[in-house]
Amino acid sequence: LFYDSWLGSHFREIDVDSMKSWGYNFVRAALHYKWFTLPIEEEPVPGENSWLEKGFALTDSLLRWCSAREMYLILDLHGAPGGQGKEASISDYDPSKPALWESQANKDKTIALWRKLAGRYSREPWIGGYDLINETNWSFPEGNNSKLRELMVNITKAIREEDKNHLIIVEGNGFANDFSGLTPPWDSNMAYSFHKYWNYNTAESIRFATNLRNNQQVPVWLGESGENSNAWFTELIALCEKNRIGWAFW
Repeated sequence: LFYDSWLGSHFREIDVDSMKSWGYNFVRAALHYKWFTLPIEEEPVPGENSWLEKGFALTDSLLRWCSAREMYLILDLHGAPGGQGKEASISDYDPSKPALWESQANKDKTIALWRKLAGRYSREPWIGGYDLINETNWSFPEGNNSKLRELMVNITKAIREEDKNHLIIVEGNGFANDFSGLTPPWDSNMAYSFHKYWNYNTAESIRFATNLRNNQQVPVWLGESGENSNAWFTELIALCEKNRIGWAFW
């Protein structure tokens, strides 16, 4: 009952009006896979995907609100099947069940969900991009990000089967900031997204991102920030805009 009430009232059309009046040009929607499909443990036929209308209807309505105000909608898979990190408050990870990285079925469901979303929104001009997996935070047994890259590449292939139009957004490991092994880019319409919390607003603090952009010739985007003071926010925006980096608040 709580979550149904929250989903119905947490973000409304009047909030898009407010964001537009404040000068924002997009909304980054944090999506939970459970709004769109069943957990692998609840699928009537193992390995198949049951689709739930609830998530698609919510996203459709949000896209209508954004489109009417000429604001982009960025789809962010914030809660991936099984959970992409061990912080339950971020990914809904349940240690009693296999995580995204421990289950091929969860990986397959993630790919299938993105294929479904891309097919639905491929022709929508106010979809700003697909933020594939939010804030992976996982120590892979290989000691590198090869498995993260592999899944991101497979998701991209599935999206491109349905949608050759929209931007692919890739976040690093370590809460989006470790891009080792995630270069070079594997798609011609792709950006890297980093997150920034609780550190100083200096050129050095974003050097890794500007170096990534310059070395790979790929756009970078500050896809999440916040949880600080108005003075910090003011300094952050000035730093980003000086370096021609778009930014988003959580």
